[in-house]
Amino acid sequence: MLLPRATWHALAHAHHARVAPMADATLVRRARGQTHAVDDFLFSYYNFPPGKLKQWLPPLGTTLEITEADLIDHPFVLRTPTTLTLNPELLPDKTRQLATWVATLCRNILDRPPRFRCFGLHEWAMVYRQTPEQIRHQGHALRLTPDQLASFVDSQALCCTHYDAYRFFTPPASPLNAFQPTLETRLEMEQGACLHANMDLYKWASKLWPWIGSTLVGQTFALAVEGRILDMRASPYDLAHLGYDPIPIETPEGRQTYEQAQRHLAEKALPIRQALAQAAELLQSTHHRSA
Repeated sequence: MLLPRATWHALAHAHHARVAPMADATLVRRARGQTHAVDDFLFSYYNFPPGKLKQWLPPLGTTLEITEADLIDHPFVLRTPTTLTLNPELLPDKTRQLATWVATLCRNILDRPPRFRCFGLHEWAMVYRQTPEQIRHQGHALRLTPDQLASFVDSQALCCTHYDAYRFFTPPASPLNAFQPTLETRLEMEQGACLHANMDLYKWASKLWPWIGSTLVGQTFALAVEGRILDMRASPYDLAHLGYDPIPIETPEGRQTYEQAQRHLAEKALPIRQALAQAAELLQSTHHRSA
């Protein structure tokens, strides 16, 4: 596919507008030795550099109409005086293998019924029966006392299916969970209602960059931002000073609000997951080199 210069310039501009504000703010905070409990998570946990996130490149199989004024630079691009594309001969075999796994994960999740009504309790299970000194996010007060928090968790049914959330459960909380997800069972356990599985679309997309193109990565990033905000608003932490009003899942009304937001996020994730599956399948079938 050949994209006219005006078309891909519009795509690149939209991508920059979507990701640059948060990426730039993170870099400013890093330079000042500061952190943000909500916004910086996407750059620390997923470990995709802000500079790479901001750079726009087309997906494999798309050719750009360019001029000498277009300063697009990347080791994997193939450039002529009038066109630019990613060079399929440079697709690493390890990236192709990862794409096969990501496509399988996406298809499994798309085929599996979603499980709602977890109410974001994973963040509560991460501080369950801990002392103030043991809590992960030091410097942010809890909205409930430790005893009140433990009593609420005890009254609920923990049903986390996401390994990377479950592995941070406190030792007393782990046996309370209905499932015991592991790294090896990710393909069998993850499902489309899970907040973290939907945020992880950004993780898998960024690992397949630049080959799947920057626009799709930017879409998964925006979804992850929305998921992170919902995650922390429903957490036991008091983050009102950062501008995040709590969703009090310790109340029936709060749990209803959370589930509505969770369902909305899952609906937004559906076409993005389908697009990621298709992009990964394209890489899976592309000629590659072993490197």
